[in-house]
Amino acid sequence: MRISTGDVFGAPCWVSLMSRDVEASQRFYGGVLEWDFRPGAPGEAFTVAVSHGVPVAGIGELTSDMALAAAWTPYFAVDDADTAVDRIRERTGTVAVGPVSLAGHGRAVLAADPDGAIFGVWEGNVRSEWRVGEGASPAWLELHTRNAFDAALFYGEVLEWATGRTGCCEVAYEEDKVVLRQAGEPVARLASHVGEPTTVDPQLRPRWHVHFRVPDLERATEAALSLGGHRASAVHTAEAERCVTLRDPDGVLFDITETADVASETPI
Repeated sequence: MRISTGDVFGAPCWVSLMSRDVEASQRFYGGVLEWDFRPGAPGEAFTVAVSHGVPVAGIGELTSDMALAAAWTPYFAVDDADTAVDRIRERTGTVAVGPVSLAGHGRAVLAADPDGAIFGVWEGNVRSEWRVGEGASPAWLELHTRNAFDAALFYGEVLEWATGRTGCCEVAYEEDKVVLRQAGEPVARLASHVGEPTTVDPQLRPRWHVHFRVPDLERATEAALSLGGHRASAVHTAEAERCVTLRDPDGVLFDITETADVASETPI
């Protein structure tokens, strides 16, 4: 079932990988995360990752005319992409691509916040069953940035968080992080974890972390290494989960998480 971005405005509504080699990315992520793939809209260099029949993420081709790095990017729902672009620029963010119309399904924008973290906005239809923390969707999204409060102000003004408008996302400070909730459920968190945005190591620069849930962290990590990926962090262990940051063969960072009960809701 599809609903309008106006019904979930401000909330994460999709994640997508911009890849230099879509087929190679399919082989890698299919082996690591056990995804299947199906073509996107006809005529587009885009494929949809599917887990147990449910769309999980997109993989698109990074063409030579795009001044972008290969990366996983979260998209947030907006009523109007043009208005979102104006708000981004007014608040010293950068618009890299868009708004671009995609085969009549909606309009997309790729942008960077003032610290350089890449994100997208989407105006159009979204899948009602895609929700962070549930089902086959990513376990969670987390922005690592210099100042979580400053970042929350930027995204809140761009995406209408905590504005009092009916249906808007709410923001709270919990356990040293800014937590974004939609309809009472956590959908993202923002943490002050990194230094200056000019840091050379991409692991230490402001960026959105996309965590994918796996049933067996060791198996998924071994699969990534055997398929040309690399480990980018030690395994982090908490009471309810274990996670590790990996690089795919193209150098793209992503996170995998094993929870105590993979069928339960992932706590944020």
